[in-house]
Amino acid sequence: MEYRINKYLALSGACSRREADRLIDSGRVSVNGETATPGVKVTDGDVVTLDGEPVTIERKIVIAAYYKPAGVICTTSEKERPNLTDVIDYPERLFPIGRLDKNSTGLLLLTNDGNLAEKLMRGRNGHEKEYEVTTDKAMPESVIKAMEQGVPILDTMTKPCKVTNVNGKRFNIVLTQGLNRQIRRMCEYFGYRVTKLHRIRFSSIQISDMKEGEFRLLDDAEVKSLYDQIG
Repeated sequence: MEYRINKYLALSGACSRREADRLIDSGRVSVNGETATPGVKVTDGDVVTLDGEPVTIERKIVIAAYYKPAGVICTTSEKERPNLTDVIDYPERLFPIGRLDKNSTGLLLLTNDGNLAEKLMRGRNGHEKEYEVTTDKAMPESVIKAMEQGVPILDTMTKPCKVTNVNGKRFNIVLTQGLNRQIRRMCEYFGYRVTKLHRIRFSSIQISDMKEGEFRLLDDAEVKSLYDQIG
């Protein structure tokens, strides 16, 4: 993995990123025996030293939860703004596990473990995602029952799901797959428009009392529960 030299030093725990810039400017940092320059990029295979002592990153698995507000795009690509890199202050780039569309809100999981992300996103593994949905008009029980059985969208039939009516215009839905704009398309099939879509749970992780825009690392019990589920 490639890092800017100041970020590499910060991730190693040797100093903060701001202090790293000062150390580089003062000539105290070297990369492969050459004095480092600001902005130079290094990889895990490069030899980085600070005052002649080797500096390395002990790569740790990171899994985090983020309460995504409406308007944020679920990508780390600089081509789309505002993106996750813009709004999350973390020294290492984390990648989203699945997506929430730009207008949707709620729980988004992020990680640097590609294996975990792939297994949690794979539809056939059946990991649940729960959403609170508000539509433009009240939805009768007959439509809810039909939605639970499966809806023909995107040239396929959605998997059976659990839908719980809350108050006519609001319902909770639990999915085990993640087709593009799935809930919005399911509602559109029956003639309803989603006005609010909010994810409250991904597998065993819940949004609980998180505040909009909040970012937090999962605790040990939450991390263990995710790995237990993927085996």
